[in-house]
Amino acid sequence: MRMVFRWFGEGNDSVSLSEIKQIPGVEGIVWALHDIPAGEVWPLERIKEVKKQADEYGFHIEVVESVNIHESIKLGTKERDHFIANYIQTIKNLAAVGAKVICYNFMPVFDWVRTDLFGKLSDQSTALFYEKAKVENMDPIELVEKIATNPTYTMPGWEPERLDTLKELFATYQSITEKDLMDHLQYFLEKVIPVCEAHDIKLAIHPDDPPWPVFGLPRIVTTQKQLQEIMNLVDSPYNGITLCSGALGVREDNDIVAMIQQFQDRIPFAHIRNVELRENGDFIETSHRTEDGSIPIDQIIKAYHDIDFQGYVRPDHGRHIWNESCRPGYGLYDRALGIMYLWGLWDAYQQLNGKDESNVTNTFEFEK
Repeated sequence: MRMVFRWFGEGNDSVSLSEIKQIPGVEGIVWALHDIPAGEVWPLERIKEVKKQADEYGFHIEVVESVNIHESIKLGTKERDHFIANYIQTIKNLAAVGAKVICYNFMPVFDWVRTDLFGKLSDQSTALFYEKAKVENMDPIELVEKIATNPTYTMPGWEPERLDTLKELFATYQSITEKDLMDHLQYFLEKVIPVCEAHDIKLAIHPDDPPWPVFGLPRIVTTQKQLQEIMNLVDSPYNGITLCSGALGVREDNDIVAMIQQFQDRIPFAHIRNVELRENGDFIETSHRTEDGSIPIDQIIKAYHDIDFQGYVRPDHGRHIWNESCRPGYGLYDRALGIMYLWGLWDAYQQLNGKDESNVTNTFEFEK
């Protein structure tokens, strides 16, 4: 596995590239141009700026998260071809600097949903928290205003400008079914996957988070069956999955290990995180350690090891620990701890299989 680390850019992240460089085994950053609205072309010059910043620390920028899909594409409106053409140009621009994977999602209106950015854990750390009853009884506008206006950092997928069209979008989606949304995804993939094949860059769809309908909006990336359906829409290795253990794992009927085995040739990128599931349907994110949550992280790493996974992996959301002031879910300390736990498991499986070689990049170089 190839370890990468999500970074939100200079001036937009509490974590610096110099700090990421000190985490053993990290070879690249997972990045995006977060200020470019969905549907607009990412300028090549801006992309090259990020590459230059990464090059200074020896990082690659091969994984992009995310190039967001314009709502016209999801809704299947007459304007969608214009925005698909823009997406295609962005793919070409990213390929020009060596990008290999584009993570994206097809969630209507907004991305992930949580009710508390700083839920309290028993060890007094905090983490992203989802309260089932609160979501079922909450006005979605209220929730969006709470997250989109977070005073510390703009939260990807909850940008403040979304507030301007939110009520209109909710009304528009009332007539969109899951089948409609799947058809619109197929239309998009049939247009862009040939471009991806020509430029050697893979699309990797992220699961819905959480993986069930929220606020009456359709969701189509929630189960193993739906993932297979999406892979069948355009049967190409360039139509892939960002397999997120935390997003999919909050459904007890989802078997992440089975998914790794089934989709092993279609997973260019993986998110790994742990979640504590509660009997009332709530869940809160935890450390990556297997025993601290409900997701079998040890078995997930073993499954990746067993298939000799060569794709990219990043530690997903972490707790907020040691009084760190950071973007919710994206501090330095707990994600760095998570990386070391993942490498520890990987190295242990290497030894158990009698392999002496390691694919961990050596980041320690003595100054001359």
